[in-house]
Amino acid sequence: MRVMFAGSPAPAVPVLGALLASRHEVALVITREDRPRGRSRSPVATPVGEAAAAAGIPLLKPASINAPESLDAMRAADAGALVVAAFGQILRADVLDVWPCINVHYSLLPAYRGAAPVERALMDGAQETGTTIMLMDEGLDTGPIIESVPVPLAREDDAGALLMKMAEASGPALVRALDALEAGGLASTPQPGEGASVAAKITDADRPIDPRRTATEIQQQVRALSPHIGATIGIDGQQFKVWRVKPTNAAAVPGLVRDSGRLLLGTASGGLEIVELQPPGKGRMHADAFLRGYRGELALTTA
Repeated sequence: MRVMFAGSPAPAVPVLGALLASRHEVALVITREDRPRGRSRSPVATPVGEAAAAAGIPLLKPASINAPESLDAMRAADAGALVVAAFGQILRADVLDVWPCINVHYSLLPAYRGAAPVERALMDGAQETGTTIMLMDEGLDTGPIIESVPVPLAREDDAGALLMKMAEASGPALVRALDALEAGGLASTPQPGEGASVAAKITDADRPIDPRRTATEIQQQVRALSPHIGATIGIDGQQFKVWRVKPTNAAAVPGLVRDSGRLLLGTASGGLEIVELQPPGKGRMHADAFLRGYRGELALTTA
């Protein structure tokens, strides 16, 4: 069948790839508008936009997918369904009432509905996770479930690695849903009332590392905000991003300590080694390289 695909960031690209490799035809790709990037502030296409252009698929980059001109372009695509994966815009009734809208949501619904399911699951120390293929309604990820796909969660996975695992697992399930829709036998189940939770959007308040928390909690925070957002820590009055930490058995008093080329952080319970960080205005670096060139006191400061 002819389908439309709406998605934007890198974790949506493998889902698009699975559609392109299937027997279904992607008639139109809808993605966010190009946004300024880098020092030149030149407009840059989304990863999905780049993938669609490389595959020669018509592109729509609307300010709003719900706008009348967007709906006209979508109707012209003559598609039988709309597939959504990490698109970044809310679909209104004008879209939902015209096409079957199948969403790829990166959690095992009804847990972690909302904008940041992967980040919130990692922050919470979730022991299991997965992806859900669902029919969309006007609620916040409340539509009926077509298929739930468990995804193994490794101890070292950060949000970026876990999202890509979920995207790879979502593709085959999505194709199965489209096969069933085309055959007229798409089955879905209402979400259970128990176990529902909302994964709120990540804000600046989620980023600062608080040594009064445990080592486990801080490690979960760092994993959840890597590799794109970044947990932060104040050192000598400057805000550093922390990209990777690991537990350590070395004695760590509260605060930051140099220890034979390692940067240790004492917490309320247990110690952490800061493995990779990013000083303000510089690139990411291993902690030992940072320590070789840093002459500050390593005093923890608040933002």
